[in-house]
Parts: sequence; C-alpha cells; structure tokens
Amino acid sequence: MNHALIKGFAITALAAAVAACGGGGSSDSDSTGTMSLGLTDAPVTDLTEVNLNITSVEVKPAEGESVTVQVETEEGENSLDINLLDFQGGKVVQLFEGQEFPAGQYEWIRLHLGDNPYVKEDNATPDTEVDLFVPSGFQTGLKLQGGFIIPAGGSADFTIDFDVRKSIVNAGEKGTGDSKYILRPAHRLIDNTEVGSIIGDVDYGLISQDPSFADCDYKGSVYVYNGDVPEGELTDLNSENLETEDGPLVAIPVTNEDNASVYSYKAAFLPAGEYTIAYSCQDDDNEDEETLEFLGRQTVTVEVSEETEAKAIPLTE
Repeated sequence: MNHALIKGFAITALAAAVAACGGGGSSDSDSTGTMSLGLTDAPVTDLTEVNLNITSVEVKPAEGESVTVQVETEEGENSLDINLLDFQGGKVVQLFEGQEFPAGQYEWIRLHLGDNPYVKEDNATPDTEVDLFVPSGFQTGLKLQGGFIIPAGGSADFTIDFDVRKSIVNAGEKGTGDSKYILRPAHRLIDNTEVGSIIGDVDYGLISQDPSFADCDYKGSVYVYNGDVPEGELTDLNSENLETEDGPLVAIPVTNEDNASVYSYKAAFLPAGEYTIAYSCQDDDNEDEETLEFLGRQTVTVEVSEETEAKAIPLTE
C-alpha cells in the first residue's frame, strides 16, 4: 500500500530495558528482530484537531520486562506533538522504524503521554482549545491490548489505527454550554502485511433528488462492517453493538475537494476479507438521532496490498 509517511524525527531505545528483556546484542539475529510502528486515524466529523503529546512507546513481551522506546525529535525534543486528524485516509505518522527488540511474543503496546492534550471544535473560534481528559493518561498512558510477534532475525511492521470518532466522548457541562471531551481509546493494532483498502464515490447531487433524502443537508459517511451484514441489521456508531462484530468497524465521512456533487471516501488498513459498506447522509454523533437510514448497501472483498474500488453510491444498473 502507498501510505503518506511522515518521518522527520528519530527514535532511540533504552538499552537497559532491552537487556532486562533478555535480548542479546545487535549481532545476535537469532534472539532479536526489528519492528516498525506507525499511527493513523479514522476520520471524524465535528473536530478540527485532536492534539496529543507522545513521550515514549512501551512494549511488553510475554516473558520478561517491558521495553521502552523514548521519543527524540531531530530538534532535540524528548516528546512528539501530534494532531491525530492530520493522519486520516491512509496517512501515517511513523513512531519508529526498524527498531531492534528481543524476538518473541508480545502482549501489549502503551503510548506514554505528556501534558495538556486538547481538541479544537468545528465551527469554533480557530484558536480556542478545549481540554481533552485522558483517564489515568499521565500515569499509565494509552494501552493497546493484543498479542503480536517479532520474529527472530526478521521484521514486523504495524500501524495503530486510532479511531477518534469512537474514542472521544463529548460529556458536556450542563449549565455552562462548554464542551468537555473524554478520551476512551478505541484503537487496534494492524499488521501492515495483511491489509488493503476500499475507495469509492457518493453522488450527493443524485441522492438529494430522492424525496427520502430531500431534507438531508449533511454530506454523511460510509459505514464499514465486517462480513456480509443484511440491510436490516446495519447499526450506527451509537449502537450498543459498537464493539461487537455486528457493529460498524469504522465510519468514513465523505469529502469533496473539487466542490462538485460527487464526494469520495477511503477506508484504509482493512484486513483482507469481505466487508459490507453502506452510506447514510444523517449524523449519528447526536445521541438523540433516530435510527439511521442507509443507502447503497454492498459487499466488497479486500485483498492484501490492494485498493479495491466499490460501486458508486447510489447504486445503478
């Protein structure tokens, strides 16, 4: 796959942590392997920035002590300021590349955070920053569960898919009108050697001529589900099935760069397999919204390292 790779900084491992993990020297290819780790984000509709400060990355082998990788930028800074929304639609920020680790099975990855995470809201004053609360974020960071392997004498290449739209909750503050955002991470670790993507178009001009969607002034999103999901079982992001295989894996807002009636989307970092996609012009960020109406349901097969083009929405003969 072609990813927009953002480099511009170096990473150094803490040698003492590697030693504690039981790894041999860099010349011992039978006991070590290399790992690359990037970060991407699924699109979001009501925020313009989601800013975090990443200080280090910690990985935990099944046996032995964890290994910590300290961030060190080219400018000499010991942390990385990142707006997650800069890395959507398959774009990636590379946290480290070709870093040597002890070979074997690993249990989790943790992103350690610095101070003052914040968001900026759509339609707000451009310079207005709203605090982002990360429960236990400064103490324990953002932890990603799930096993993976770094092969002896080989390499592993992963991307953390950080789904902001599922992760950030607007709790609000009654009586003040101010927003209060809470980060409850919904992210997954992706093996880059096992994924592909889906691209497609939505003809909003044609849809707006349909009486059923005549009052729809929101350009909407394409929802992606694992497997072949019947039309009557399609659920939105507020569904109680969100974290199950029946709920949407991701919702991709359609974008329009040419000011035309045809909008486009890209669902990246999807493991090879069959998916159901469907479009809705409604906005399910509002918890009071009625059940979404979907249009253009279809199944799409994703292949490794391939960009699969879906049928245009609405579907035509």
